[in-house]
Formats: sequence, structure tokens, C-alpha cells
Amino acid sequence: MPVITLIGRTASGAREVGPRVASLLDIDFVDQQLMVQAAQRCGVSVGVVAEHDERYGSFRQRVVGVINTILERSAASGADPLAGPGSLEAVLSRSYAEVGLGEEEKDLSDQTYLDTVAAIITELAASGRIVILGRGSQMILADLPRALHVLCVAPKELRYQRFAEREGIGMEEAKRRVDEGDRAREAFYKKFWKVDVQDPCLYDLTIDTSHFTLDQATELIATAVRVKAGD
Repeated sequence: MPVITLIGRTASGAREVGPRVASLLDIDFVDQQLMVQAAQRCGVSVGVVAEHDERYGSFRQRVVGVINTILERSAASGADPLAGPGSLEAVLSRSYAEVGLGEEEKDLSDQTYLDTVAAIITELAASGRIVILGRGSQMILADLPRALHVLCVAPKELRYQRFAEREGIGMEEAKRRVDEGDRAREAFYKKFWKVDVQDPCLYDLTIDTSHFTLDQATELIATAVRVKAGD
């Protein structure tokens, strides 16, 4: 049964392709749940775990981006940014609750984070029916014979455009957040594995999503799974 690791820079398409692959192959898909499980095992909030995560830059910017979007929309419509279900107060209270901000936090060492995430990913892979998005899964499972490691890429300008459309933000804000997300991911892999995350030698398959639709990319991965399994 397939174990697939999927990685890609911000707005490369990996986040969208992952669930499609899992649905097509009728297997599980895991992304943010990894941080929740790691937080539970370490006895800390998700926010503490997120500080070690490969997407910490984009995570840290998410609240700022949401605030800017609300203010921009309120200015355009004349609405009160402090009122309603989509208000700053509502969004911030929800975001803070999600990450556990404001609580007294324990420290989490890099090694504890890595050991915990590696243990969770290894346990998940033992089921043999899973797609794992990022979190160093391609490194942690590098020696697992049945695992298929996939890298999604796309030109930077296209990624800026996709991110702006996905998040409903301006192009300059999109560029800033995409670039910060890229830097955070690169730093994560340099820090823990001393590798270039974009090195094609780390993967069985690299897909440029500017040349294929998300559904086509999904089919390519499913085909690669069957080929590697010898079907």
C-alpha cells in the first residue's frame, strides 16, 4: 500500500494535490494534524510546536495577513472592522485560541521537536496508506522502500499570483508572504538535515504544476505509485 510524501514551496500546488491524491487512492491525508499530535505528546500548545515548523514564517504572518485583509475590505466597503463575525476581534480570538497564545508556555528543544515528529511520521507510515505533507517526511522516511517522495514546483511569479488569489490579498503582500515562507522552509531543512529541500535527488518524482493541472498532477503521482509498487 502506498506511503507518499509530498513537499513544495508556498503555492506550488502541493497543498492542493495532497488531498486529491489521498482521495483518488482512498488513503489518509495528513498535514496540520501532525502539529496537533506533536503538541499533545510534548505537553505544549500548537503555537510552541509551530515555532519549529517548516512553515513558521507563513504561520507567523497569517494573523498579520488576515488583519490587513479585513482592514482593506472594511475601508472599501465602509464597514466597521471591529463588528461582525469576520471582525478583527472575532478573527484574532479564534486565531489565538487555535495556537494557544497567551498561555504560559513550556520550552521545546529542536531535538525534542524532531524526535517527536519523526516518531509520529514513522508510526503513520507503518499503516502503509497515507499521504504526508511536508514536515521533513521525505527525509524521515528516506529509507522506506515503498515510500514515494514527490516534489511540486512552479515559477515564482505564478506562485505569487496563486497565493494572492487564494488568500484574497494584494500582490505585494503575496510576494512578501511567499518569500518568507520559502525562506522558513529552506532554513528548516538546512537546520535539521543540512540539505537543500529543492534538490531533485531527494525525490522520486518532481512535478512542475505550471505545466499540469492539479488533477493531472494527481494522476501522475498515482501512476508513479503503481510503477514503484511494480503493478
